Amino acid sequence: MGDRSWNLLQYATERAPLPLDGYTAEEAAQFKDSIRQKIVDDLKSMTGEELIELVKQNAAKVEEEKTESRGTSAATLSGSEEGKERVQDDADLIDAGIIGEMVAGLCTKSQKAMFVKVITKYISNQRRHYSMRPHREQEQRNAEDVLFDMFASEETGLISMGKFLAGLKTTGIRRNDPRVRELMDNLKKVHKLNNYETGSSAETQHLNRETFKAVVAPNIVLIAKAFRQQFVIPDFTSFVKDIEDIYNRCKSNTLGKLADYIPQLARYSPDFWGVSICTVDGQRYSIGDVDEPFTLQSCSKPLTYAIALEKLGPKVVHSYVGQEPSGRIFNELVLDQNKKPHNPMINAGAILTCSLMNALVKPDMTSAEIFDYTMSWFKRLSGGEYIGFNNAVFLSEREAADRNYALGFYMRENKCFPKRTNLKEVMDYYFQVCSMETNCEAMSVIAASLANGGICPTTEEKVFRPECVRDVLSIMHSCGTYDYSGQFAFKVGLPAKSGVSGGMMLVIPNVMGIFAWSPPLDHLGNTVRGLQFCEELVNTFNFHRYDNLKHLSNKKDPRKHRYETKGLSIVNLLFSAASGDVTALRRHRLSGMDITLADYDGRTALHLAASEGHLECVKFLLEQCHVPHNPKDRWGNLPVDEAENFGHRHVVEFLTNWAAKADQPEECKNEAVTTKTQADEEIVSTSDLETSPATTPAESGSRAGSGRSSPAPSEAGSTASAGSGSSVDDKTKPGL
Repeated sequence: MGDRSWNLLQYATERAPLPLDGYTAEEAAQFKDSIRQKIVDDLKSMTGEELIELVKQNAAKVEEEKTESRGTSAATLSGSEEGKERVQDDADLIDAGIIGEMVAGLCTKSQKAMFVKVITKYISNQRRHYSMRPHREQEQRNAEDVLFDMFASEETGLISMGKFLAGLKTTGIRRNDPRVRELMDNLKKVHKLNNYETGSSAETQHLNRETFKAVVAPNIVLIAKAFRQQFVIPDFTSFVKDIEDIYNRCKSNTLGKLADYIPQLARYSPDFWGVSICTVDGQRYSIGDVDEPFTLQSCSKPLTYAIALEKLGPKVVHSYVGQEPSGRIFNELVLDQNKKPHNPMINAGAILTCSLMNALVKPDMTSAEIFDYTMSWFKRLSGGEYIGFNNAVFLSEREAADRNYALGFYMRENKCFPKRTNLKEVMDYYFQVCSMETNCEAMSVIAASLANGGICPTTEEKVFRPECVRDVLSIMHSCGTYDYSGQFAFKVGLPAKSGVSGGMMLVIPNVMGIFAWSPPLDHLGNTVRGLQFCEELVNTFNFHRYDNLKHLSNKKDPRKHRYETKGLSIVNLLFSAASGDVTALRRHRLSGMDITLADYDGRTALHLAASEGHLECVKFLLEQCHVPHNPKDRWGNLPVDEAENFGHRHVVEFLTNWAAKADQPEECKNEAVTTKTQADEEIVSTSDLETSPATTPAESGSRAGSGRSSPAPSEAGSTASAGSGSSVDDKTKPGL
């Protein structure tokens, strides 16, 4: 299979016109047909057993695509597109039918029908994949050249890899990220081939263009995405500065005391304080004591619960343990009305979850094997970061476990455990999991894996199904911080899990995972600094689950580009003026937007309206929005200059008259006598609707007289009426 796929890939690449845009539709269609024929020939060369194995590998994908297509079947296509798609599918179906005859004797009639369906889809998908490959390769080559030009020295024409890697780090991608392992390995190979002096670093080399492109080629997709700011946190540098500020504010918090029920926890320094962050795109940042090892304690509970859900399903798991907050202390001898532990986050629920792992998930494993099995899951979640075991803590936990043993016996009395449960083995397994050792770096990746729907962001391995992660986060949201869970959900609004070792695992779904660690605890067993960090985080960013992302302006949204919101607002404003859309301009004004905003050339909405000859927009901007009539762009042009350059005499006349009257001394304006028509009075009355009730006439006059805006002369209404006839069009009336 590997050789065939490689040969096919070579064929598709060699036959691919680069780019396809320069070829006719017939040539492109001929190319696609040749690819399909090569795929068919390759399939025909397989044995029947190989074909059936291929179908098994692709059957699940076909079923998933079929399910998704049902949801969009209501969408209609144009006749030509529909016919084109049908011809392609028919051609693939004919080829699949021919191949299907090869397995006629190896399967039933219904199985053969499924076989043909899967092979049809396989041929179609493979054809599309190879047809798109030339475009992807061309884009990749362009990205490599652009990156080289960004970082290369003008004097030497070489690129400093130290500078390049430093730039990559500012995007959140570290040098030890598994996804750039090939890049780092290639650097070491080049360093070795060039025979650099002993002691020099492979990361400080200077490479030419061709060598650089060869080095970064295996990871160019990720690298290009990083420098294009296409990650979930595009401006990672600014985000990191805000996190540092929050960290430093929490560092001065000296409240709380160390856990002392076992001596190992009491020996920690109360000054330990570390925070580590990992986004769903693998952007990493850490500050403080992030490499200091500590035991998981209760932070292990959602992870063992997730493994049980993955292997047994929610129906089986929740036939033994509930989903409700208990409203009682975490280690109290109490069950719910169904004689089950209330939820998997309290001690009773966690012990029962461990019994499911022993008795149902892997009943044939020994105690040592089930421990190794669990640790392997944790390591997969952490992307290979440090996960160890602290035997001293395990022994101390077992010696000070009277309450936990009481919970175990109480549940056994109420027949909570599955059959064949060995309580001693279950309790030892529970203490072992709580005594697993890790650090902030590893736990932040685990939290990010939960935020990413069960896929580790650094290795891109799918560890849990999204449905399992959804259930885990739901329980963490309602039961994750002991008796503080209700207040935490109210103040922070995010799923979290704390532990008596001082850990706080915070999950921001689809964004990032955060782990904060500081040993001093409050009276409920939660880390004091960790709680403060979480609360200040949602006060700074709109991460609270119920923050209004549309209207909440006093919080930052790091998921947006820095100038995205303001830039779009300016574009919309200027486009409305350029297109003569008075209604849109009125909407912008009513929303409280600054109508005097300009683009990077200093051109305002008045510039655009004047240059396009939209007199109604010009009148609205001056009479109702009170914008300055004489702003200059970067070339020194006024709005009246723009109107004159493009030959809009009626706009030039209006702006000239407005400027002349606006520049009159105040006493001249006060002595001016005007006669208002009925249309003028209607304009005045409707414009009053747009004046804020809190604005007094005195305030309006003072604002009109400021340097920011030019007041509308009292004769403006009659002048406009005289220029356009005796009646006023409703569409040009302000306020309607």
